[in-house]
Amino acid sequence: MELKAKNKAAFGLGAFGKDIVYMLVNSYLLYYYNVVLGMSSAFIGTLLMAARIFDAVNDPFMGIVVAKTKTRWGRFRPWIFSGTVLNAVMIYALFAVPTSIENHGMKIWLAVVYIAWGISYTLMDIPFWSMIPAITSPGKDREQLSSLARSCAGIGAALPTVLTMVIVPVLSGSSVVADYRIGFKWWSLIVAIVFIISEVVFCIFVPEKNVVEMESPSIGQMFSSLFRNDQALTVVGAVILVYTALNLVGNLILYFFQFDIGNEKFYSVFVGACFITQVITMMLVPMIRNSVKKIKLFRIGILVQVIGFGILLVFALTEIYHHAGWWLICIPGMIVYAGYGILNVMLTIFLSDSVDYGEVKNKSREESVVFSMQTFTVKLASGIAIFVAGVGIDLIKLDADAEKQSLSALRGLRFLISVPSVLCLIAALVLFTKCYKLSDEKMDEIAKQLKQEKNNNSNSQ
Repeated sequence: MELKAKNKAAFGLGAFGKDIVYMLVNSYLLYYYNVVLGMSSAFIGTLLMAARIFDAVNDPFMGIVVAKTKTRWGRFRPWIFSGTVLNAVMIYALFAVPTSIENHGMKIWLAVVYIAWGISYTLMDIPFWSMIPAITSPGKDREQLSSLARSCAGIGAALPTVLTMVIVPVLSGSSVVADYRIGFKWWSLIVAIVFIISEVVFCIFVPEKNVVEMESPSIGQMFSSLFRNDQALTVVGAVILVYTALNLVGNLILYFFQFDIGNEKFYSVFVGACFITQVITMMLVPMIRNSVKKIKLFRIGILVQVIGFGILLVFALTEIYHHAGWWLICIPGMIVYAGYGILNVMLTIFLSDSVDYGEVKNKSREESVVFSMQTFTVKLASGIAIFVAGVGIDLIKLDADAEKQSLSALRGLRFLISVPSVLCLIAALVLFTKCYKLSDEKMDEIAKQLKQEKNNNSNSQ
């Protein structure tokens, strides 16, 4: 189907809204419970990883439920709307811990609410991204919508990342970190309201016309088809590695600015520069694709990120930012996020292409199940990253209450924000090089085959 400008704008707004809530949790939950509320970082990391894995295991089942859904409002939009409302309530609860709850009660609160937040996010995230392969055909239209959605999601992710440490002190009425719990509570409420509005607009203006009707196979058949889709599994593996690399930095960079640079307020400027670079890069991907093939562009994205992390490590080891200015850290940061901008768009395209590949190979179309794996992998990557960050903070003996950190703690922090991420990216490149085969030429063949099969089915009817 051909999407109109208002449909694309609504799709972009939906992507914008959903990443606002995701990034607020992804970037600040560890900081909020560890630095603001005083909970052990190792406990938080372990708990959140366990919760992410528990939640992520349910994602493929949600994909199956979506695939079997058929209502007067469509297959996807009922889940997007209901999941949004529930998730908005949960994100407020995450950052509005009652002052009467302490110690073990706070740990139970975090565990229960965080799992509920993850499940409700799944309710809307899987059907949201499943709509791309469902309402577009392989090729330019799909790539343009993927690029638009990811660009808008990047803007949505940037807002809480950049503005939180500016707005929270204002809403708290204090610059004392312990008082930030008030600011986080009101800020999360604002974010939740913006989230609901954006997804309501999405549900109203993004149509579900010409969505391919699917049979309702059993759970066993669905998983069998999924695991026979070797290309989807390859993309899933790459997503885990790429997102783990970036999430690890996302969880630790605020600590770096507060305890190494010495001023967390600079963090907002840094992230703002990084996210602007990411969004610009994502918007440029469709133009770059006119002259660069998909798989080559993916490799370029990996290389750009590795270079950025390498420069970051050199700067950290030489402590050049203490002598020449903190702003130097923006240089490797912008390089890293430029590479991530490329990878973010390309991985969405690759996953959409794997849906068409699976339809040709397995004679069944399961975009919801395949895209449930994206939600699964993003959550798993986030869980791994926050576990490594939380345990790492304890291992290097970084003390959030200390006025000055030890040299060994600072060196450990510098190692954590660079080296593990590089290893993840190299592993992603090796996996993709060996296993991914859906080149531009191969996808042209698949598109022709699907079109021919559709014509044959129409003629037989």
